[in-house]
Amino acid sequence: MTLNIKKQLLFQVLPLILVFFFLYHKAIEKLISDWSVDPNFSHGFLIPFVALYMVWYKQHEILKVSHESSTTGVFIIILGMLIHIAGNVGAELFLMRFSMIITLTGIIIYYFGFKMFRKVMIPLAYLILMIPIPALIWNKIAFPLQLFSANIASQTITLLGIPVFREGNILHLANTSLEVVDACSGIRSLTSLLALTGAFAFLAPFGSIKKWILFFSAVPIAVAVNVIRLSITGAMAAWIGPETAHGFLHDMSGLIMFFAALILVYIVFTVEMKLEKIKG
Repeated sequence: MTLNIKKQLLFQVLPLILVFFFLYHKAIEKLISDWSVDPNFSHGFLIPFVALYMVWYKQHEILKVSHESSTTGVFIIILGMLIHIAGNVGAELFLMRFSMIITLTGIIIYYFGFKMFRKVMIPLAYLILMIPIPALIWNKIAFPLQLFSANIASQTITLLGIPVFREGNILHLANTSLEVVDACSGIRSLTSLLALTGAFAFLAPFGSIKKWILFFSAVPIAVAVNVIRLSITGAMAAWIGPETAHGFLHDMSGLIMFFAALILVYIVFTVEMKLEKIKG
């Protein structure tokens, strides 16, 4: 691509980018604010930069793609803006934020065509992970996870010889009671781990099936390490004292378990690499 073509393209795209930020600046500001105050989605700060890195990583393939502008992009842009307006009228933040990705898709298709869109489709889809899940859906996922984690943890604690009685998401020990609250359901680790495995899978030298396996390995890993954390917390509360289930030790156990989850993801990656070599 010559310098003149690059300048011409820049002058074409720049006005639409400015219009995009003018339309979405409030939604973006609120999104950043939510990342700042909601620990469940604090990883959102990293998502746009990781998505840009994904595009940069594939830059040699992207630069080879011919630019074939498609008017279909205009209709997708209009659809994105209509969804934004509908979300604004209905005070539905998720729709307003999701419409940004639709509008970006329309801009890419309009200026660069469907071939380019296919090259950047994964980084675009990855941006969805920066959008906080609506509370209605979050609660539908979090509460069953709380009950599941509490159930498995109570069985594990019993196997350790510690008497425990489970009542819903509450574990009653001899000297204290532990409530498996929303933050302990494991969904926070799951959202962060999905963001990590999504980037990891994109960069991994695997075929599509192995990439998806690596990506979704975050689900059982996040659930497993959370159950282990709850079991250890219950055991420490029974053997050492109730205070170990709160404060510094409780927070540190979360960090340690997340690090353990990263090791497990790497183990999945290593196993897939070995299978790839055997197959090759």
